[in-house]
Amino acid sequence: MNAQDLLLQAIRKQRQSASLNDEIAAVLNISYDAAHRRVSGKSKFSIEETATLATHYNLSLDSLFTSGKKVIVEKTLEIQTLEDMLAYFAQSAERLRQLAQSPDANLYYFAKDIPIFYFMDATILSKFKAFAWLNMLNPNLRPVSFEHFVITESFLEHTQKFKNIYERINVKEIWSDNTISSTLQQVVYFYESGLLNFKSAKAILDDIQRIMGDIAKKCDHAKFELYHNELLLLNNNVLVEAAGRQTLFVPYTLLGYFVTNDKEACTNVSRFFAQQTQNSMPLGQTGVRERNRFFNRALRKIDYCREKLQAIAHPTD
Repeated sequence: MNAQDLLLQAIRKQRQSASLNDEIAAVLNISYDAAHRRVSGKSKFSIEETATLATHYNLSLDSLFTSGKKVIVEKTLEIQTLEDMLAYFAQSAERLRQLAQSPDANLYYFAKDIPIFYFMDATILSKFKAFAWLNMLNPNLRPVSFEHFVITESFLEHTQKFKNIYERINVKEIWSDNTISSTLQQVVYFYESGLLNFKSAKAILDDIQRIMGDIAKKCDHAKFELYHNELLLLNNNVLVEAAGRQTLFVPYTLLGYFVTNDKEACTNVSRFFAQQTQNSMPLGQTGVRERNRFFNRALRKIDYCREKLQAIAHPTD
């Protein structure tokens, strides 16, 4: 069976009207005769027409046209400048908005680091994460201290949209005791590098502590589930399920993700997430004791980081 036959076969399974020719004509905005020629195999769909049909019928082209050993992926935008990051968050907010339109949308996050959504406010921590990301993504960036680093109002506008969408959908996250560690280490690194002053570093740590308190309270919300896993090496994979469709985001750089709708890959990740929740401690209402232990350990890590900064600032004290 050729590619066009495979596409038509998948469309027939989702037909919404009695006439496939009429339906194809309406979707592609072409005549009935032109649609008939395509359906009968006398002419071929163009690349643009194939993409239009796949979008309309919610079809995954990678699952149609490749074997189970290959997956077609889309890359998120590459980031080298603050303008790139602005475009990245604008695109990401729009993608998440489209995925989360369904009331049954679910987002699953394997949190190797504190999920990006918690840094999407106009706070000193959100500014610091943008500063840290840019410095790590572009080693050729001219060194500028954190205190002289400026983010625009439009940047904050797009990141806030990103967070608002995240807060409206059902979310399940798996964390480990090390999820908070990389952000704390970034604070220490940039302080030791002379690009972050002591006052700012302390304020950032205070903001991290605030976020941890907010997440602890969020555990009581019906639309949020947090799991503590002591065994799994997390990887920041994100899976979104909505309206019977799954989209998987697999990180390949700090903020870069491969995006795929491959059915087998998404199903396997969904199954794997469910398996890991069985091996994790739920930190919701049924796990208040374990929740307190988990967040107390996180607070101790923050306190240790404060002490480390103090020791660096005043080594003889």
